[in-house]
Amino acid sequence: MRILVLGGTGYLGRHVAERLRALPGAHVLAAGRRTAGLGADLARDRPERLAETLAAAAPDAVVNCAGATGGDAVTLAEVNARGPAALCAALREAAPTARLVHLGSAAEYGPGSPGTPVTESAPACPVTPYGATKLAGTVAVTSAALDAVVLRVGNPVGPGAPVASLPGRLAALLRTAGRDPGAVLRLGDLSAHRDFVDVRDVARAVELAVTAPGPLPPVLNTGGGRAVPVRELAHGLARQAGFPGTLEEGAGGSARSGQVSWQCSDISAAARALGWRPVHTLDDALAALWAATLERVT
Repeated sequence: MRILVLGGTGYLGRHVAERLRALPGAHVLAAGRRTAGLGADLARDRPERLAETLAAAAPDAVVNCAGATGGDAVTLAEVNARGPAALCAALREAAPTARLVHLGSAAEYGPGSPGTPVTESAPACPVTPYGATKLAGTVAVTSAALDAVVLRVGNPVGPGAPVASLPGRLAALLRTAGRDPGAVLRLGDLSAHRDFVDVRDVARAVELAVTAPGPLPPVLNTGGGRAVPVRELAHGLARQAGFPGTLEEGAGGSARSGQVSWQCSDISAAARALGWRPVHTLDDALAALWAATLERVT
């Protein structure tokens, strides 16, 4: 089976590519802006140029992990909205029978109602440019008349978390602070609830979506299935690090998620369609994140 992974050098993409390479008989190809050989820039390449890349790869499946979580609205639109639309146009021309697995985001839903996990049929009401552009990408995929599925990913946690995310930033701060009992790490508002999912469980969901027989639902939630206080993640990571100092909570936080105080996805559809449920706990994800943080400095 030939599988083309776009964005395979990013946080999610690295885990996805590693998981897919372990599939018996799989030949995993990577394409991206900085990839030697198969170059692909979803934000700027014309569909005709992307079609040439697809024709050269001759994939049975394409996994789109490319995406932007930060930057201005133009950057977000180019990568998250324009990119999937151009990819779908290229697929229709060069590989119309290939399965497309596209990574979306739970941010597409916008604010949740406390106590009520959101299903795939709920209205999507994003409140940030990130969520809006990810939703535009999802609409491009689901309306493309392809064999395609969007995995709406919750808040991924695990090895390699980028410093732009709270887990990655906090891991870097904890590494710098060491075992100083007088250290004070000043963080933003930690009162929100988020649906955290281990990045390795996300990769397993992609594997199942790539290999599942027959058509799949257009959108499947891929989260942890429960709302967890962000404060719990912060203190859990501090415990993994053996941090004896103080985590000081303050105002502010992520501009991408500051307007959403509670979020949780109903993951029962993914269980029915893929036989998928997360197998890693949040503590598992934090332990793996901290272990990887230590490996980078040894």
